[in-house]
Amino acid sequence: MTGTPPRVLLVNDDGIDAPGLVLLEKIVRRFTDDVWVVAPDDERSGAGHSFSTTLPIRVKQRDERHFAVKGTPTDCALLAIYELIEGKRPDILISGINRGPNLAEDITYSGTAAAAMEGALLGIPAIALSQCFRPPNPVPWDNAERFAGDVIEKLLRFDWKPGLFVNVNFPECPADEVTGMRVTTQGQRPPGAFIPERRVDARHFPYYWVKIALPAGGHAPGNDLQAMLDREISITPMQLDMTAHTAKSGLEALFR
Repeated sequence: MTGTPPRVLLVNDDGIDAPGLVLLEKIVRRFTDDVWVVAPDDERSGAGHSFSTTLPIRVKQRDERHFAVKGTPTDCALLAIYELIEGKRPDILISGINRGPNLAEDITYSGTAAAAMEGALLGIPAIALSQCFRPPNPVPWDNAERFAGDVIEKLLRFDWKPGLFVNVNFPECPADEVTGMRVTTQGQRPPGAFIPERRVDARHFPYYWVKIALPAGGHAPGNDLQAMLDREISITPMQLDMTAHTAKSGLEALFR
């Protein structure tokens, strides 16, 4: 990127008032004042890469560069880039800092990652940031606060290719216990991370919560799950091309 201070778009899925987004803006303002915040008006965790097609998207402008959107993180990215940011496009989109992990298969559900995906689709370098923790433990925000700025500044110097975004997870530990940074691959947990849990209301009608119970396992040398066990910051390059290249030859033989 150029030597001038970058124009940065901040998005998240926890909502515009979420502590992780407030912290992220504070961190980014260490190296640029050209910061725009376009985020959901309320929590949209688990929205994935969805966008609004059947409902109008309402926007409430809080000040010159802060916008609360009644929509998904993808809606926020689209509106910011096409409608709300004046003049030139953002130099980089940063999504987060998410309250909780976005590791392994989480990427397919994550609104945090989805905003970064949308940036990548539109040709904008994009980073997703997440601070890992397990309730009822407190969120170790001091971890992300100490290290996120260094991660972002390094990635601003990266030679970004089309269709790429970077997924960053800070381990669940105090900042003083972080052992380093590792460029990782995407892991995959055993099945059973999200399970419907049946309950009955006061009128005896059933309803369901989707219970988050991340199973142990799936860690392997070099992947993001292992990095969390080793208390390392995980930096995973992700691409939008999901073609299973190893399966092509077998399918070509089948359909020849």
